[in-house]
Formats: sequence, C-alpha cells, structure tokens
Amino acid sequence: MARLQAWTLRAPQAMTPFDTSDDEAEASLLYNVVYCSRASADVDDAAVTRIIETSQRRNRERSITGLLVFGSGIFFQWLEGPREQVEQLMALLKTDARHREVVSLSESEEVRERMFTDWDMERVSPDDIRDVLEDALESAEDPCNAKVLALLLEHLDSGQLRELSAA
Repeated sequence: MARLQAWTLRAPQAMTPFDTSDDEAEASLLYNVVYCSRASADVDDAAVTRIIETSQRRNRERSITGLLVFGSGIFFQWLEGPREQVEQLMALLKTDARHREVVSLSESEEVRERMFTDWDMERVSPDDIRDVLEDALESAEDPCNAKVLALLLEHLDSGQLRELSAA
C-alpha cells in the first residue's frame, strides 16, 4: 500500500461527508461509474489541473470520490458515491465541451467500502495508473473492492483506451 499512499497528492483535508478513519471504515451503498473520453483539442495540462481543482471542491460537497487519468488526449475516470449525485455529475460531464465520445466502461451499485476514501478527485498519470490499481488491489480488504479493481485492470488491459486514442 505504500505506493498507493504515495499517489495521494495532498494530505487528507478536514472530515468531509465521505471521510472515515481506519477504525470507522464501513461499507455503504455506493454507485460507481468508469468511463473514458477524448479530450477536446484545446485541453492541455493546465486545463486538466483546473478540472481537478474544481472537482476536488465540488465532489467533496457531493460525497463523490474518484480519480482522473489524462494522457495522449484521453480521459479515464473512476467516480463513486451516492447514485443520485454520481448520475447528476455524469449528466453534466456528458455535456462538457472539454471532451467528447464519452464511453462508459462500467457502472455498478453495491455495498462496499470506498475505493479512494480520501480522494475527492486526484489526477494519476497514465504511466502510473497500473501501479496505483495493482497496489490498491494488493491491499484491498473488501472483496467487492478487489473485484472492482480487477475489473479496472481488465479494462486497462483490454485495449479499449488504445482503440479510442487511435480513432
């Protein structure tokens, strides 16, 4: 888990609606969506940094956690939280002009612990996503989380992202 913790880009903030300490970690009904999309031509690293900053603030208010991978003009995102909040966010994302060709890779709702408890939204580079997911899988105590992480690694290995970037 050491590498996974190293990817947390900042110390956890004050308690938010989805923060729990290790002693208080508990499973709850979570809806999650994994998708990829093609960035618009004007999206650069500075734009992605602004997206992350805005997402951190807004997602905290909505009890949404997740991660965003950006590279080669492709977004790959994991979102989890209350169904209504995640669905509202996805509706907004589908109309966001900063990307197009939103492809849903996975949607599920189940009782489990949050995958990224303290990450209201963090950016992970494409070169590092495999390490982050593998480390999370190795340290996953919740069987549902282990299943989801394995599924994410399958999506990564399936070539779906390569196909989108080549289109």
